[in-house]
Amino acid sequence: MRRKPIELAAVATAAVPGLTPTAVSSAPDDPADFDSALLLDSEGKRWRVRSPRHAEASARLETEFLVLRAFAPGIRAELPFLMPTVAGSVRLGTLSTFVYSHLAGSIRSVEELTAGPETLAREIGAALAAIHDLPRALVSNADLPSYTPNEFRQRRLNELDQAATTGKIPPALLLRWEHALEDVSLWRFNPCVVHGDLHEDNLMVEGQRLTAVTGWTDLRIGDPADDFAWLVASNEQDFVDAVLAGYTASRRDTPDNHLLRRAALSAEFALAQYLVKGIAAGDPSMVWEAEGMLGTLASDIAEHGGQPITVEPLPSAGTAMGPGAVPTPGSSAPDGGTSGNGTPGGTESAGGLPAAVPAVTVVPVPDPVQPAVIVTAIPADPRPETSAGEAAKDPDGTSTAAISIVNAKQK
Repeated sequence: MRRKPIELAAVATAAVPGLTPTAVSSAPDDPADFDSALLLDSEGKRWRVRSPRHAEASARLETEFLVLRAFAPGIRAELPFLMPTVAGSVRLGTLSTFVYSHLAGSIRSVEELTAGPETLAREIGAALAAIHDLPRALVSNADLPSYTPNEFRQRRLNELDQAATTGKIPPALLLRWEHALEDVSLWRFNPCVVHGDLHEDNLMVEGQRLTAVTGWTDLRIGDPADDFAWLVASNEQDFVDAVLAGYTASRRDTPDNHLLRRAALSAEFALAQYLVKGIAAGDPSMVWEAEGMLGTLASDIAEHGGQPITVEPLPSAGTAMGPGAVPTPGSSAPDGGTSGNGTPGGTESAGGLPAAVPAVTVVPVPDPVQPAVIVTAIPADPRPETSAGEAAKDPDGTSTAAISIVNAKQK
């Protein structure tokens, strides 16, 4: 059952003694896993509440609590961004809800980020580099997952087998992904600390600065390309190049040559993972949505060739392709053809990495539609960086009417 923001405000009073919310607003999050809200208290302080919708999501939040506790003040001080701090938690049945102290900034959409200045894109790249350069002991000491390149590849192959058993994935996509996973040369990278759930909803921006990174539920040692999947899915090559330039300039290790190829594969494969998740949850709307997006992706790839996700061409390269067959990354494309390495005219992006083909649309997994709720919105933050134009974009208005809170402990 979904919790409304007003209900989350009541839960927060049980998690943080003395907290008196005066206004509440819904907050962007993964609606399949979490209910989330922003609170304003009687002292003008802001808080964020995240409540899991099922046991697996609750376990992720508890893992995040351990992760955040592992980030000692000395490590936090070296990062170019802020991290959340847990202010309190409360257990409702078998699920744990957490309240976090508010971080400066606001969440921007992908469109807003890609349309922003290059300086912001480079800051995002520097933040990615800082995460990937974190000491690996931080993950191992917290008993979090750690994968070698081959272990990670095998894990993804197992996920592909599981997805194939659903019978709902276009055969052309299964062939494309299997070929990429069996292309051993693609999987030669240095494992590092990975955020694991990086996307626009976990980035806090203020003005032209990246202020904070949130959503630390999936920290692990693995493939750095996973943190680039959302960038590749944006289909904004200039933005990707600017982020990659900031990343390359800030990282201690030079990024491997196939980083963006694996990122494109990860972005595509996220649709299969979304399908499997919907089937496991018994959610027909998720399954229907995933099937539609997979069909669209297969059509785009059949028409345009797709973004390059392999080094070696598909075995059918150079032969006549039947209906539904997938053109290889190195085959001719309607927009003027590609070079032998699968990129238009042999071009490369910043850092010497292959540029993604802009003709295809890698569809990011959208949030399921949430039912409308009527809540009192948190007023716009009256800081100098927030212009009147930005405040006018808030569809919830700026009402500060008081809300009535019932302490969850009394129920």
